[in-house]
Amino acid sequence: MAMELPGSHRATGLVDVLDRVLDKGLVIAGDIKVSLAEVELLTIRIRLLVCSLDKAQEIGLDWWRYDRDLSPGAAKAALAEHEDLRAEIRLLTKRVEALTAAHAPKRAGGRRRR
Repeated sequence: MAMELPGSHRATGLVDVLDRVLDKGLVIAGDIKVSLAEVELLTIRIRLLVCSLDKAQEIGLDWWRYDRDLSPGAAKAALAEHEDLRAEIRLLTKRVEALTAAHAPKRAGGRRRR
């Protein structure tokens, strides 16, 4: 006869529940509203999704891949993109200055006579 440890049935149940939640996902939604004299002062919306990383990627919620604070690769890519944009802005600025200078009215050395 196998001896069962106290609480082992509960632990197995918890593992099953966690496995199911992570596999299927769990969404909790709620709103907190603060009012004073029937005037709404503050609304906080809380949305919580609990699921596995695989499930999150499957449903398109893989924001952590592109968050520069969570993904060092994303930070480097964002920095490179910013540098590319800065270089393009410098090039466009030079082109605008050249076009402006080319079309600016040329002034003669003195005043016009009437």
